[in-house]
Amino acid sequence: MGLQFLFATGIENSNPTIDHGKQRVDELEKCGHYQRWHRDFDLVQELGIRFLRYGPPLHTTFVGPGKYDWSFADATFRDLLRRDIAPMVDLCHFGVPDWIGNFQNPDFPVLFAQYAKAFAQRFPWVQLYTPINEMYVCATLSALYGWWNEQLRSDQGFVTALKHIVKANVLAMQAILEVRPDAIFVQSESSEYYHAENPAAIKPAEEMNAKRFLSLDLNYGQRVNSEMYEYLLDNGMRRDEYHFFMHNKLKHHCIMGNDYYKTNEHRVAADGSTRASGEIFGYHAITNQYYDRYHLPVMHTETNLWQGPNGDEAVNWLHKEWANVLRVRNDGVPIVGFTWYSLTDQVDWDSALRENNGRLNPVGLYDLDRNIRPVGAAYKQLIADWNQVLPTQSMCLQVPIVMPSEHNCGWAQKQREDVSARQVPPASGGAPPRRKGKPACA
Repeated sequence: MGLQFLFATGIENSNPTIDHGKQRVDELEKCGHYQRWHRDFDLVQELGIRFLRYGPPLHTTFVGPGKYDWSFADATFRDLLRRDIAPMVDLCHFGVPDWIGNFQNPDFPVLFAQYAKAFAQRFPWVQLYTPINEMYVCATLSALYGWWNEQLRSDQGFVTALKHIVKANVLAMQAILEVRPDAIFVQSESSEYYHAENPAAIKPAEEMNAKRFLSLDLNYGQRVNSEMYEYLLDNGMRRDEYHFFMHNKLKHHCIMGNDYYKTNEHRVAADGSTRASGEIFGYHAITNQYYDRYHLPVMHTETNLWQGPNGDEAVNWLHKEWANVLRVRNDGVPIVGFTWYSLTDQVDWDSALRENNGRLNPVGLYDLDRNIRPVGAAYKQLIADWNQVLPTQSMCLQVPIVMPSEHNCGWAQKQREDVSARQVPPASGGAPPRRKGKPACA
């Protein structure tokens, strides 16, 4: 077995609704992926990338209870299999189908788990999943800030959305494991930090710094502190619902993916209001906080920066984030991958997708004409330089990553059988190994 550091990019499939459900913001449509998906996969290969954060649009694929339109997924995932690109499948990215409504719907967790199982059965060669992207962000922007979907602005709305989203994620992991017992789940969660700007702001900042962990605490079965427990119960979570999360611990199947942008750190005023602080601690310091809490292998699952007026702002940010990844690794944290997100420029990211302005945001490795940006060339070189260096120095997971072309190999089939028979934690630290080159399938 050789070792493989997970250099990745992503093609964002966000699709929240805005304007009280009257409009849907479909980022795949805005960025031209429906028409140019074949070219987009060409670009992934041109960069030397073998891991892609990607998923079908939930709102057009999950058309009713037990009903699915797999036409787009069949075409795209068949092509990923042909290219031997391993998708980290993003099944829900900020939105649900119209017939489900929004994240206040208590039926969502069970329905979503059924969808996840159906996907796994249709694409059994897929091993890596992000069932629900950025659970904390999704609940916050949908039900606390009033920007998306249910557009609520209340703690009760937030807790309701959060418990439904995280329960859906847990049930989806369980459902996928029934089909693919050696599945590995890469959570992609925003890594936040709140800085008190004066002594009077210390208490609200402390509360926000506890709240930022809620999605992963519940997902990993980590007991929350007493203040957060009271907050959850005061705002609609029942004790039996909390116990569900404490009794369904699947963290041994997980890699803690964390996202970091300049906007992830905040200044808190005495009245609890916040504003962007820019980078103060940085990825290294904040990632160590999350690792100290969960003790899971880590993957940097999102970052980007606008290509600014000098043309090198994004390139400089790439190298800064990469230096942070190396520093995290040198501190002894098992960091297994890095992602520039996303492959192409985005549209309306500057409004957090809450406005349909059609404004281009130059954050991609390629522009929307599919011309490479300076950061794309820099990332391609970074991958070429480091791809053969990091694996030889990495620890390994107990369960290897199986590339699409290896799915039917004898060793991969035996791995699935062994994991299913043992029903023990498959992963607890370090970079996942895989066979070098194309293994002989027996």
